[in-house]
Amino acid sequence: MTGANPHELHSAAQVQRRWPLISASVAVGLVLLLGAIIAFRPTEPFAVDLKWMEEVVEHRSPVWTVPALFFNYVGGGILGSVVIPVVIFLLLLAFRRPWGATYFALASVLSVICVQLLKHTVGRARPSEILVIADPGSFPSGHTANAATMAVVFGILFPRVWVWCAGTAWAVLMAISRTYLGAHWLSDTIGGLLLGAGVAVIVWAPLAYRLALESARPHPFLRRTGPR
Repeated sequence: MTGANPHELHSAAQVQRRWPLISASVAVGLVLLLGAIIAFRPTEPFAVDLKWMEEVVEHRSPVWTVPALFFNYVGGGILGSVVIPVVIFLLLLAFRRPWGATYFALASVLSVICVQLLKHTVGRARPSEILVIADPGSFPSGHTANAATMAVVFGILFPRVWVWCAGTAWAVLMAISRTYLGAHWLSDTIGGLLLGAGVAVIVWAPLAYRLALESARPHPFLRRTGPR
């Protein structure tokens, strides 16, 4: 059995990752652009931010506050930022998915770093209608970015329609809960969704490229050797 042409393997791997990588880069670029606009504009939020905040404050009730507080609890703090990611990492290792565990860890850590860098650079004030205690820096939403990163990572590791649907629902509901609690403006959560998903794909691209080459390259012991 002869191995595939190295040039063909290289080209196939490049095509496999090119468009997702371009799309993810555009998403992250839009987040940076939005952050720059927020940083250099007057302190008044966008009109859509104000309108959305008026709507969610008007419709606040215990029926919605309880699940929103649940999302706040599991999506951030020690539980959401440390305990749950570590448990997921260990479970992936336990189920013999070292590549998946590495990918999840890299994407999660990079997402958190990017969020914190933008928060301190943009320095946007949080809404005055906030119902929870939160650190300074409203843009982008860290809870939402974490949820989007996790959704994309699991969608890639477990490519099933229901996994993508569940991940998308989780990220969107997280975004809604952040605005409902007054912890973020709507544009903060949009930035979080784009950033989290973009980072997850950008981290995946080089790993997928390497795996594509390695999986297509025959094992040395399986190569047919010619006569000596």
